[in-house]
Amino acid sequence: MPVVIVFAFKYSLCYIFWRENRCGVAEMAHQSLSERTDSGIREVLNGTRKGPRALLLFAGPAVIASIAYMDPGNFATNIQAGSGYGYSLLWVVLAANLIAMLFQSLSAKLGIVTGKNLAEMCRIRFPPLIRYAMWAISEVAAMATDLAEFLGGAIGLSLLFGMPLLYGMAVTAVVTYAILMLAGRGFRPMELIIGGFVAIIGLCYFIEMFIAPVAWGEVALGLVTPVLPDATALTIAVGIIGATVMPHAVYLHSGLTQHRANPQNDGERRLLLTFSNWECVIALAVAGMVNMAMVIMASAAFHAGYPEVAEIETAFHTLTPLLGGLAAGVFLVSLMASGLSSSTVGTMAGQMIMQGFVGFRIPIWVRRLVTMLPAFAVVLLGVNTTEALVYSQVVLSFALPIPMIALVIFTRNRAIMGAFANSRTIDAAAMIGTVVILVLNAVLLLQTFGMPIPGLGA
Repeated sequence: MPVVIVFAFKYSLCYIFWRENRCGVAEMAHQSLSERTDSGIREVLNGTRKGPRALLLFAGPAVIASIAYMDPGNFATNIQAGSGYGYSLLWVVLAANLIAMLFQSLSAKLGIVTGKNLAEMCRIRFPPLIRYAMWAISEVAAMATDLAEFLGGAIGLSLLFGMPLLYGMAVTAVVTYAILMLAGRGFRPMELIIGGFVAIIGLCYFIEMFIAPVAWGEVALGLVTPVLPDATALTIAVGIIGATVMPHAVYLHSGLTQHRANPQNDGERRLLLTFSNWECVIALAVAGMVNMAMVIMASAAFHAGYPEVAEIETAFHTLTPLLGGLAAGVFLVSLMASGLSSSTVGTMAGQMIMQGFVGFRIPIWVRRLVTMLPAFAVVLLGVNTTEALVYSQVVLSFALPIPMIALVIFTRNRAIMGAFANSRTIDAAAMIGTVVILVLNAVLLLQTFGMPIPGLGA
């Protein structure tokens, strides 16, 4: 069955591109989908193309970045949050998503205004010692990211088709590599494929909300009541932030926008930023709702009678008798779509980070192989996969302040950004977001070394 899926996926892509090459008016016959999108964007910027459909031409970068906010690490942390603490940690998901919107929009702005991505700006502006340290930390974060994403896709395939986890990992590797090969055809096919995965994940959790017995009053209360019941809740909260505001997504978004439209003047840059900001808000609002739906589903299904459910595999097996086979099946489909798409995006980000920091590029299959090794090691050593997912997100949270601080430094600098430098309000909000994550990380470190935290139980 997995082999059939891989070949079906492969030939479906072939059919799409065959149709693409046959379709279109005569003068565009030799243009690729990406070239046609670029032409359309140029027409919008020139004022010769208008209307709601024209806005869709600008959708893509934030959609790709948003998949990082719906990856399997989110599944792991959100299941633990919902089953163990009900709706009480929903405020953490909301706060993390608002921080993500701000920093993804700043990342996109850096790429649009400067024509450089965040990693390239670090290489240009920072001394070698700082630059190489940042690169090393970013590579660790990329491996932690891929651990979560690759394992998630493999777990979904393994449970959905009843195959050994190692076979699921092999299928995940093949499919993600096939998707990565689309990058050679330009930016638009990748944006459409990842957008399709986002739609699948969103639809799955939309269905789950109709199946699960949700207490909507408690949901509203959980969104606006900041509480951390105990020290374990703090660990999960930091994991939620690490799984939501992703370091590689902050780097990647600037790379996705830096060459996409090539604005010719400040007027075009301003128009592009308007479109980009709207796309960030919409794409990350969808990602935020999916994350909230994960917590809500876990709370509604498990918190009252099964608060000990903390693993993806256990959640699947428990969902079947509680909410039926449809709920369990939809859960696995969303997990599989999340793993395949986010693993692809994570490899893209890792390649861009390496090239930006050190100007070095390796073949994509080598990059894919190296970042898969930690996931295979986890499985072969018999480590609990869900715990590995959660702690990988904590690692990401500790790596996160590095790109956040760099992004604030660059986007507030008028010598770099000119008229597009951050306003005082945006600057203050970005600094507050960075400080919040630094404080949470510091508290978690103190907790790890056994120091009592006022206001937190054991």
